Amino acid sequence: MKFINVGFGNMVSSVRIVTIVNPDAAPIKRVISDARSKNELIDATCGRKTRAVIVTDSELIVLSALQPETLVNRLKNDNLSDDEEPDLYEK
Repeated sequence: MKFINVGFGNMVSSVRIVTIVNPDAAPIKRVISDARSKNELIDATCGRKTRAVIVTDSELIVLSALQPETLVNRLKNDNLSDDEEPDLYEK
């Protein structure tokens, strides 16, 4: 099982992640509010501004202070196998 660092030493299982979205849209704000009221929200921002919302397959919502692009890059790097090297010269 592989984990992704979502900021400040907090980890989420990478196989459980369904989507990573920006928190600025009104529907996402409603999802956050509903999850908070149902105790299905995990705030991993450590008091910082929420920059990414992670939705898991168990319908838990994780708030992160990292940009969605940063989290996606960490997922991509995580998915490379040990024997596979990234092609740095790919055009």
